[in-house]
Amino acid sequence: MSEPYKFEISLSVLNHLGRNLYRNFVTVLAEAVSNAWDAEANNVWIDIDAANSKFSIKDDGIGMSPDDFQNKFLKIGYSKRREGGQGTKSGRPYIGAKGIGKLALLSCAQRVSVFSKTEGGAYTGGVIDNAGLDQAIKSDNTADQYPLENLDLSLIEKLTDDHEHGTIIVFQGMKEQLKSSPQHIKKMLALSFKFSVLDEDFNIYINGSAVGEDDLKDLAESTEFLWLVNKYEDKYIQALTKLKREPVMVTTELDVKGFAATVTKPRHLKITGTDERATIDLFVNGRLREKNILRHIPTQKIVESYVYGQLHFDILDREGVDPFTSSREGVVEDDVQFKALMKFLDEDLLPMVIDQWDQFRLERDLEGDDENPRKTKKQRKARDLYNLTAEDFTPDDGDAGKDAVAEWIGDLRGDAEFNLQAYVDCFLSENLARKYITYRGEKLKGPIESEAKKWRSREEVGKAAANISFGLRKSEEDIDYLSMDELAQTIEGGKMNVGPSLWRDAVSYKPVRNAVGHTGLLNQVAKNHLSMTYENIKARIRNLLKAMQ
Repeated sequence: MSEPYKFEISLSVLNHLGRNLYRNFVTVLAEAVSNAWDAEANNVWIDIDAANSKFSIKDDGIGMSPDDFQNKFLKIGYSKRREGGQGTKSGRPYIGAKGIGKLALLSCAQRVSVFSKTEGGAYTGGVIDNAGLDQAIKSDNTADQYPLENLDLSLIEKLTDDHEHGTIIVFQGMKEQLKSSPQHIKKMLALSFKFSVLDEDFNIYINGSAVGEDDLKDLAESTEFLWLVNKYEDKYIQALTKLKREPVMVTTELDVKGFAATVTKPRHLKITGTDERATIDLFVNGRLREKNILRHIPTQKIVESYVYGQLHFDILDREGVDPFTSSREGVVEDDVQFKALMKFLDEDLLPMVIDQWDQFRLERDLEGDDENPRKTKKQRKARDLYNLTAEDFTPDDGDAGKDAVAEWIGDLRGDAEFNLQAYVDCFLSENLARKYITYRGEKLKGPIESEAKKWRSREEVGKAAANISFGLRKSEEDIDYLSMDELAQTIEGGKMNVGPSLWRDAVSYKPVRNAVGHTGLLNQVAKNHLSMTYENIKARIRNLLKAMQ
């Protein structure tokens, strides 16, 4: 054979490399924006005509010559980094790496027309008809058996004014319906790019309207608390003007910057009009590289329903290493730098956010993390009940006494948290004692029975004074009129003065219990006394119940 052997590539390899790799419209736009960034563009204009299933992407980058278009753009696997290192001449870090991201960009519509020009040059490019390409792939054709169609310049008549250099891509016949409005697409792009952190002159426009921090206004205004990593700052951080406290500064030796933030309610993380929600995302050189990196370290903590943020970790993109998955929407988990980032998130940032979020929420009299040991579950439920009840007494905005009443309600909150628990403790222990006595068939003895009749008589006098003729209690048995000291005597057969005694504990806690029953505010000594005494009572009641036959 006179000709040397050589590889011949079937067009079917395009599908294997990820021609249909990208999951939604925004990720296709993200690829085009990244290409414009790498081409030194300052502006990217995206015009969407959903009614006609058509859109265009235009940039003012350096553009392509015919040679660039053939040997760089159409060369699958071509990487700018092999010729230009890690960045552009102006110093921008390259976003593209493998040279395959364009496959999804060029396959999201039936027809994709690429127009490009360098300064002083004419438009060059070609048309990819994906129906024809699909047929060529089905026929197992090689690349030289599928020539691109010639350009139709009439497609860009309205886009060429003042376009001295750069690239225009026109997409016709979208493969999926454009369900999101331009406003919602702006929000998603605002969440996907932070190129302005690296270059303030870089702009993205959707139907003539600039993508920016204003597109995330709803999220910003709902943000409650903020943690800044290594003094991170950008325009979005500056827009967080309704924080409920000063940001927490987080420092680490790891070369990472960013923020974590929490919203007031979980629904505030939802991006209106989309299936997306804000999460803690990983950015590299200004581009979103992985959404929701908490999925690598799920905690099942309630705060995960409130938290979002960004971690900018540019060191991931380093020479000689490709840490990104083929889809370009994730990171290879065993990358050494990524593992270091996950360690910081898992051991430092996330535990701090989880714990302080609970503290800050409680300071604002809101629900926090029930599993945080800062307060017991009983304390938290009592606090929640008090807060709900307090809403009935809170004056309306503009009422003269609003501030004073709010202060009073706040002053009472700690006492209410204790008293509500104490009341439930008393209610449960005394009623369980009554049920135990009834279950055992114990009879009330003379003095105890007399005590019950005394309280029954007092109640009748009170009802008469109140002009009440109906019964108050579910049960009118004598036992229902007794307090714990009389109940304890019935259980123990008298006043037990030797050894463990439910009766002595009942006598000890009765004055403080009565103060609680009369909505009194206890001092700390009384609170401690009631808590310790009740622990004894609870233990004795529990032992009685466990010993039942």
